[in-house]
Amino acid sequence: IYSLDFSRAPFGMLLRRKATGTVLLNTTVAPLIFADQFLQISTLLPSRFLYGLGEHRSTLLHSLDWSTLTLWARDVPPMESFNLYGAHPFYLMMEEGGDAHGVFLLNSNAMEVALQPAPGLTWRTIGGVLDFYIFLGPDPNMVIQQYQQVIGFPAMPPLWALGFHLCRWGYGSSNETWQTVRAMRNYQIPQDAQWNDIDYMDGYRDFTFDHEKFASLPSLVEDLHKHGQRYVMILDPGISSTNPQGSYWPFDEGLRRGLFLNTTQGQPLIGKVWPGFTAFADFSNPDTHQWWLENLQRFHAHVPFDGLWIDMNEPSNFMDGSEDGCPPGELDSPPYTPAVLGNSISAKTVCASAKQKASVHYNLHNLYGLMEAKATASALIQILGKRPFVISRSTFPSQGRYSGHWLGDNRSQWKDMYYSIPGMLSFSLFGIPLVGADICGFSGSTSEELCTRWMQLGAFYPFARNHNTQNEKAQDPTAFSPAARTAMKYVLLTRYSLLPFLYTLFHRAHLQGDTVTRPLFFEFPQDVATLELDRQFLWGQSLLVTPVLEPGVDSVSGYFPRGVWYDFYTGSSVNSSGETLKMSAPLERLNLHVREGAILPTQKPGTTSEATRGNPLRLIVALSSNATAWGDLFWDDGESLDTFERGSYSYVVF
Repeated sequence: IYSLDFSRAPFGMLLRRKATGTVLLNTTVAPLIFADQFLQISTLLPSRFLYGLGEHRSTLLHSLDWSTLTLWARDVPPMESFNLYGAHPFYLMMEEGGDAHGVFLLNSNAMEVALQPAPGLTWRTIGGVLDFYIFLGPDPNMVIQQYQQVIGFPAMPPLWALGFHLCRWGYGSSNETWQTVRAMRNYQIPQDAQWNDIDYMDGYRDFTFDHEKFASLPSLVEDLHKHGQRYVMILDPGISSTNPQGSYWPFDEGLRRGLFLNTTQGQPLIGKVWPGFTAFADFSNPDTHQWWLENLQRFHAHVPFDGLWIDMNEPSNFMDGSEDGCPPGELDSPPYTPAVLGNSISAKTVCASAKQKASVHYNLHNLYGLMEAKATASALIQILGKRPFVISRSTFPSQGRYSGHWLGDNRSQWKDMYYSIPGMLSFSLFGIPLVGADICGFSGSTSEELCTRWMQLGAFYPFARNHNTQNEKAQDPTAFSPAARTAMKYVLLTRYSLLPFLYTLFHRAHLQGDTVTRPLFFEFPQDVATLELDRQFLWGQSLLVTPVLEPGVDSVSGYFPRGVWYDFYTGSSVNSSGETLKMSAPLERLNLHVREGAILPTQKPGTTSEATRGNPLRLIVALSSNATAWGDLFWDDGESLDTFERGSYSYVVF
């Protein structure tokens, strides 16, 4: 289906799609540069419709107007034009006529991708090799499936992972945390999991809890379990290094076994994170996975957590490099430094020269979050014997096999709510379907209107968690007026009623790499009007979500591709020729539409996924214009390992 031609002068190659003659790659446009610490290759692109290349805060469709995207894992609140928490050197390209292809550069070094209006693209990396995978689709869904055949299909999450999660930094005590859980139950607002941020720890040290302020934590977790709910807490990879010898097992034992990142001198590299001075666990060493498991087992004996939230794993460091800076040399001061935030590859992380078991940090930096997630998922399987639930901040290709992702430390602003949609859709392309942003915003003060609109959107993030920073007023649903609270409860009940549908979408993602949330152009690749849309999205093929993303409005405009669309709540239909329609959107309403020809399995919602599971199932049938419809349902016990592989499930086609 393709032809590959080599040219000697100018040196390069041309890749063509045979069916259309479209040239997908033409690397003769600029010289190939191939040095040890500087590799560069350029290509012309067949169109301007380019997506992917994470992690960045931007529109879904990238601008080719001389923008440079840097890939180097960095702890920074998301802002435009900086390298963020993860690295995903993959792009999806839509060609004229609706065909699609993808390109993946398997390289973990610091990298820049320079986009040019030609249209053209330059890959520039400071290590490794040029190892390209080309996926020829020809449909965008197939490109993403083919990409995941290489990097691995995402893990099947437990059903409770798809419920509503609640968290904040600064509850201050387990009793205050418990109060919030009780208030949620009191108002009968759905909640599957309660989380804690770093304030549960004793002195911000991993594998400890504050025996004064969080004395009742074990009882709280027991109470959650009694009510069919789950508990998740945060863990950081920086291990406190300043405790008296013999008083903090995680550090003493890690030191004894030699499991930390070392300086070029062979001593543990010491940086600074929440607990103060810290050493950093080396997850490229298999022995570290065993030590991580033992620490988690010891903690689980006191606080029987159900899932883990791994943060700060870029890895983040409050110092540049280490307490002693970084040594001179080609790793810490390479001949070429990509356009990273801070203008140094050791900015707010560890020295690139740091030694790890598998290689130097220079090569492993972008893999740190992936390796930690792998250790964490493996430990959870051994401790619980069930499907692991892990949410990670730093990510790399194949992360979806081990964890989900949240979009980091956003702000309580309308534009942050909008940017969460292209963020979520991009991670769908990266094979990490379990993704969402902090609902109502992490830093800054939310407003009742913003939080209500954001809860409506967030109820349709695959991973739905409301999270807040310390010293801000509460923003959980119980903190607002009866009207806002009711609107939030209503949209969460809508989500819970759709859990059978959402769970089935995750099964299809796990089985064959289908996306869960997807951009409209995935379903309508021939419709050029869909190529730039990122203020709406689909669940699967058939549920269209059109959120309100600005203040002070009671209507919203959305694009409806050609065909019949039914209002999810009323069943009234609109027959679109491919047009933008204005719809009523009072504060209590989220516009949801079902595509003709779809059958959605639903369930009478309860206040937890466990309660919902026992309720009657219902079908929503949206007949096509020729009176046909199709849908499916995957159902199992919601938590056991490998149910599909073992045949312990029901799969029903309607």
